[in-house]
Amino acid sequence: MTSALRTRAVHAGRDDLADLGLHAAPLDFSTTYPARDSAEEARRIDEFAAGANVTGIYGRISNPTVERFEQALAELEGFDHAVAFASGMAAVSACLLSAVSQGKRHIVGVRPLYGCTDHLLTTGLLGTEVTWTAPENVADALRPDTGLVFVETPANPTLSELDIATLTAACGDVPVLVDNTFATPVLQRPGRLGARMVLHSATKFLGGHGDVMGGIVACDAEEAARLRSLRFATGGVLHPLAGYLLLRGLSTLPLRVKAASETAAVLAERLASHPSVRTVHYPKLGGPLVAFEVTGDPHAVVGAVRLITPAVSLGSVDTLIQHPASLTHRIVAEDDRTGSGITHGLLRLSAGLEDVEDLWLDLDRALKSC
Repeated sequence: MTSALRTRAVHAGRDDLADLGLHAAPLDFSTTYPARDSAEEARRIDEFAAGANVTGIYGRISNPTVERFEQALAELEGFDHAVAFASGMAAVSACLLSAVSQGKRHIVGVRPLYGCTDHLLTTGLLGTEVTWTAPENVADALRPDTGLVFVETPANPTLSELDIATLTAACGDVPVLVDNTFATPVLQRPGRLGARMVLHSATKFLGGHGDVMGGIVACDAEEAARLRSLRFATGGVLHPLAGYLLLRGLSTLPLRVKAASETAAVLAERLASHPSVRTVHYPKLGGPLVAFEVTGDPHAVVGAVRLITPAVSLGSVDTLIQHPASLTHRIVAEDDRTGSGITHGLLRLSAGLEDVEDLWLDLDRALKSC
């Protein structure tokens, strides 16, 4: 079914509900699914091991509520499949393990990435080896054992952007994974630009209310089979209640992203002329995130806000502000942080749904305090 994104955000994963006599999606908490035919269950487990998407049997294999969320996000991103995980980092880990399982342990990364993703790649905790490079040099960094090119655009936290179509063309047959958490499918669909895998920390805009944690990867059937197998083996499953809340969050995603983006654009413009602000970073793509460097003490700004919430994460209905060098990217070595533009004075703000004048009053007062 082809419809506008706003329409599909409401109906994706729910198209069968009216025929079932339901209005809200069912929430299935079952951890196991009884069957009297053990021989048939054995056959279905063999199918799962061979890569089929099997429902039932056990909650670590599948859950119908979570599957609705997977179907909906896959549709919004323009893929046939998506696989959900317990967190964004569980999804990142599965993607890396998938490459390793195919004998492709080399990863090419473009900084900046989310701090924990950077740490996971730099330390090689999952058996990977990373080469960090600039977007224009990615093709030169590829090797026969390169399993993945990992990028984030707009990037966390500097909001730097790259040309996805140019990058994917340069990578040829090597899969490109795009972390699309900041843009969401509302502003950008990397799959249309050649990306083979699109990742989200669903904890952020997809959930949208700061009360659910999850991760998800949209991809093709072959990759989805590997990711489901890894999820089953490692246990990083998304809880059914989280799947329910994330599916519900998708229904308002376009409206929330649009409203928050309008607010962020106003704040970015005003910050650019504020005497306490050195530089403002706001994507050409737009979006609800603003990054800015202050001339004074960034900790004083974070400590002085009262309406804005001083906390990590993003994509909530309330506006959040944080100091990346102290929190989300603290785990990244200082030279690597500063080399990718994450300076001591950089603050990252995620616009929520409050009135923009109230937010500006709070932010202006906080900036004057530094």
